[in-house]
Amino acid sequence: MSDSVVDEAYQRLQSTGPERDGWLSNHAPMAAEALARHGYGTRVHRWLDRYADRLTERPRGIAPIPVAEWRDPLGDPTRTGDWLDYFARELADEPWSAVLARWWPRLLPGIAAGATHGVIRVGHAVRALRDAETPPRIAELGAALGYWAARWQPLAPPGAARYPATDPRTALDRVPRVPDQRFGIRARLAQLAGATGWPEAAGAVPGDPGTAVPTRLAAIVDAAVVRYDSHGYASPVMLVHAATAPNAVLRTLPALPTELWRPSLAAAWAATAAVTAAYAPAEPRPLPDPHPDLRFDEAWNRAVDSGDEHAIKFVDTAVETHDRIGDPTLPARVADAIRPLTGE
Repeated sequence: MSDSVVDEAYQRLQSTGPERDGWLSNHAPMAAEALARHGYGTRVHRWLDRYADRLTERPRGIAPIPVAEWRDPLGDPTRTGDWLDYFARELADEPWSAVLARWWPRLLPGIAAGATHGVIRVGHAVRALRDAETPPRIAELGAALGYWAARWQPLAPPGAARYPATDPRTALDRVPRVPDQRFGIRARLAQLAGATGWPEAAGAVPGDPGTAVPTRLAAIVDAAVVRYDSHGYASPVMLVHAATAPNAVLRTLPALPTELWRPSLAAAWAATAAVTAAYAPAEPRPLPDPHPDLRFDEAWNRAVDSGDEHAIKFVDTAVETHDRIGDPTLPARVADAIRPLTGE
């Protein structure tokens, strides 16, 4: 990865806010990190130039958040500027890993924040920091944590699982759909509490409990990536997050104390299940015959040429899935699945 390009991008974005057009997320830091990591560093600034008209100024604070009084403003988007200032102060005084370890369990119950973009942005920042600890990357982690805190949103609580431990794909197929899918994510997630079967599905974290947490979490990511080809057509943008949200948690695990791994697994599964419940179609679409000789270069070229931020981030996650499962048809399936995102 081109370290200098990532730092340049983060510096360029430090004065921008985490949202635009009401509450849509600023994807620039995440896309820039993914592009640079996969060999597209020379395209980063050009991509940012194209994205610039979507950016807004960093919001100003109302009043400083006292260290001991963080609970009340949690999840209050009017305090976004205050949260950004709060984490800037925290990270000026302590190592980033210590701040992350303290705040991760506080933020994790609100993993739905910003349609899961809070945790996704943290995952990209942590991945960059694990490569190199630089001031721009530390500042980006602070911005990501601040955004998550400002938009903190808990999901309907899971219940006792009625299903035995099973594979993630079967578990995803068992997730009930919310009854009314006409409106945005906040309206859809609000229906989970009353959705028949939701508590059991959310509580049924898939995989063998005796298996290592990173392995179980990776299997959830992989199932969501593979399932996107058959189900993503219903909501191409939103269903990307069924894969990218748990992958952000997976990328963060190595920087966290191991005692936080199991609650991270449970929260990541709940996020994937919630996005699936909110946006999955009633039936999968028929799949075209895959081309086993196609490489990920084709998917990357489509994503990068289109400039679509969700296509870029999905391919970024799908490459990691391919490295784990080695399915020779996956590159072709991903290239096909992102067509609605790239405008083809």
